[in-house]
Amino acid sequence: MFDKEALLNEVSFKAIKSSGSGGQHVNKVATKVELDFNVNESSILSEEQKQKLLQKLKKRLTKEGVLILQCGETRSQIKNKTLVINRFLELIKNALIIKKKRIPTKTPKSIIRKRLKEKQKQAEKKAHRRKPDID
Repeated sequence: MFDKEALLNEVSFKAIKSSGSGGQHVNKVATKVELDFNVNESSILSEEQKQKLLQKLKKRLTKEGVLILQCGETRSQIKNKTLVINRFLELIKNALIIKKKRIPTKTPKSIIRKRLKEKQKQAEKKAHRRKPDID
């Protein structure tokens, strides 16, 4: 599908300070990692793949076609970077999967027979509830 290493060369990373509580450590260290990937400027992906990514990830892309992912789950910048890389590769892989078209199957004759048999039983049950003809 695509070369992961070459795709990661087109990605830019930025370390930013994490938000929220955490004391003095959070104010000093930039552990949150932000990944930027411009789909339109990618040289690894074909035009067809780019269009598929733009279509499937349109809610996650900016107006310029840039995918931005952030990870600040751990206190380690390296761990956050590996987590965001794994998320990015999984996202790209899932977006490029081509779903197979479902081929509708014919209803089996045994199922049709069973339905008609049940219908006949129900009809007989209701017929027995009627008042008898005395003519």
